[in-house]
Amino acid sequence: MPMKIWKPHPPHYAILEVLRKKGAMTDSELFEYIAAEYKDMGFRDFNQLLLRLEIAGKIRTTSLARGKKRVELIT
Repeated sequence: MPMKIWKPHPPHYAILEVLRKKGAMTDSELFEYIAAEYKDMGFRDFNQLLLRLEIAGKIRTTSLARGKKRVELIT
């Protein structure tokens, strides 16, 4: 059985880092950045993280088109 190695920081920190560096972006663009580092993360898990960050007041999501969201960091 292969062992999984934990990342040095949780994925929600990585989401906040990418948004700090790149600025606001669509959810699919942000998912590409995060999925490159966290290979076992699915889009459903990613959306749950976005929801938690939005409830915590760290990010804001805005609906753009059907199935597209704009994600921005709240400063």
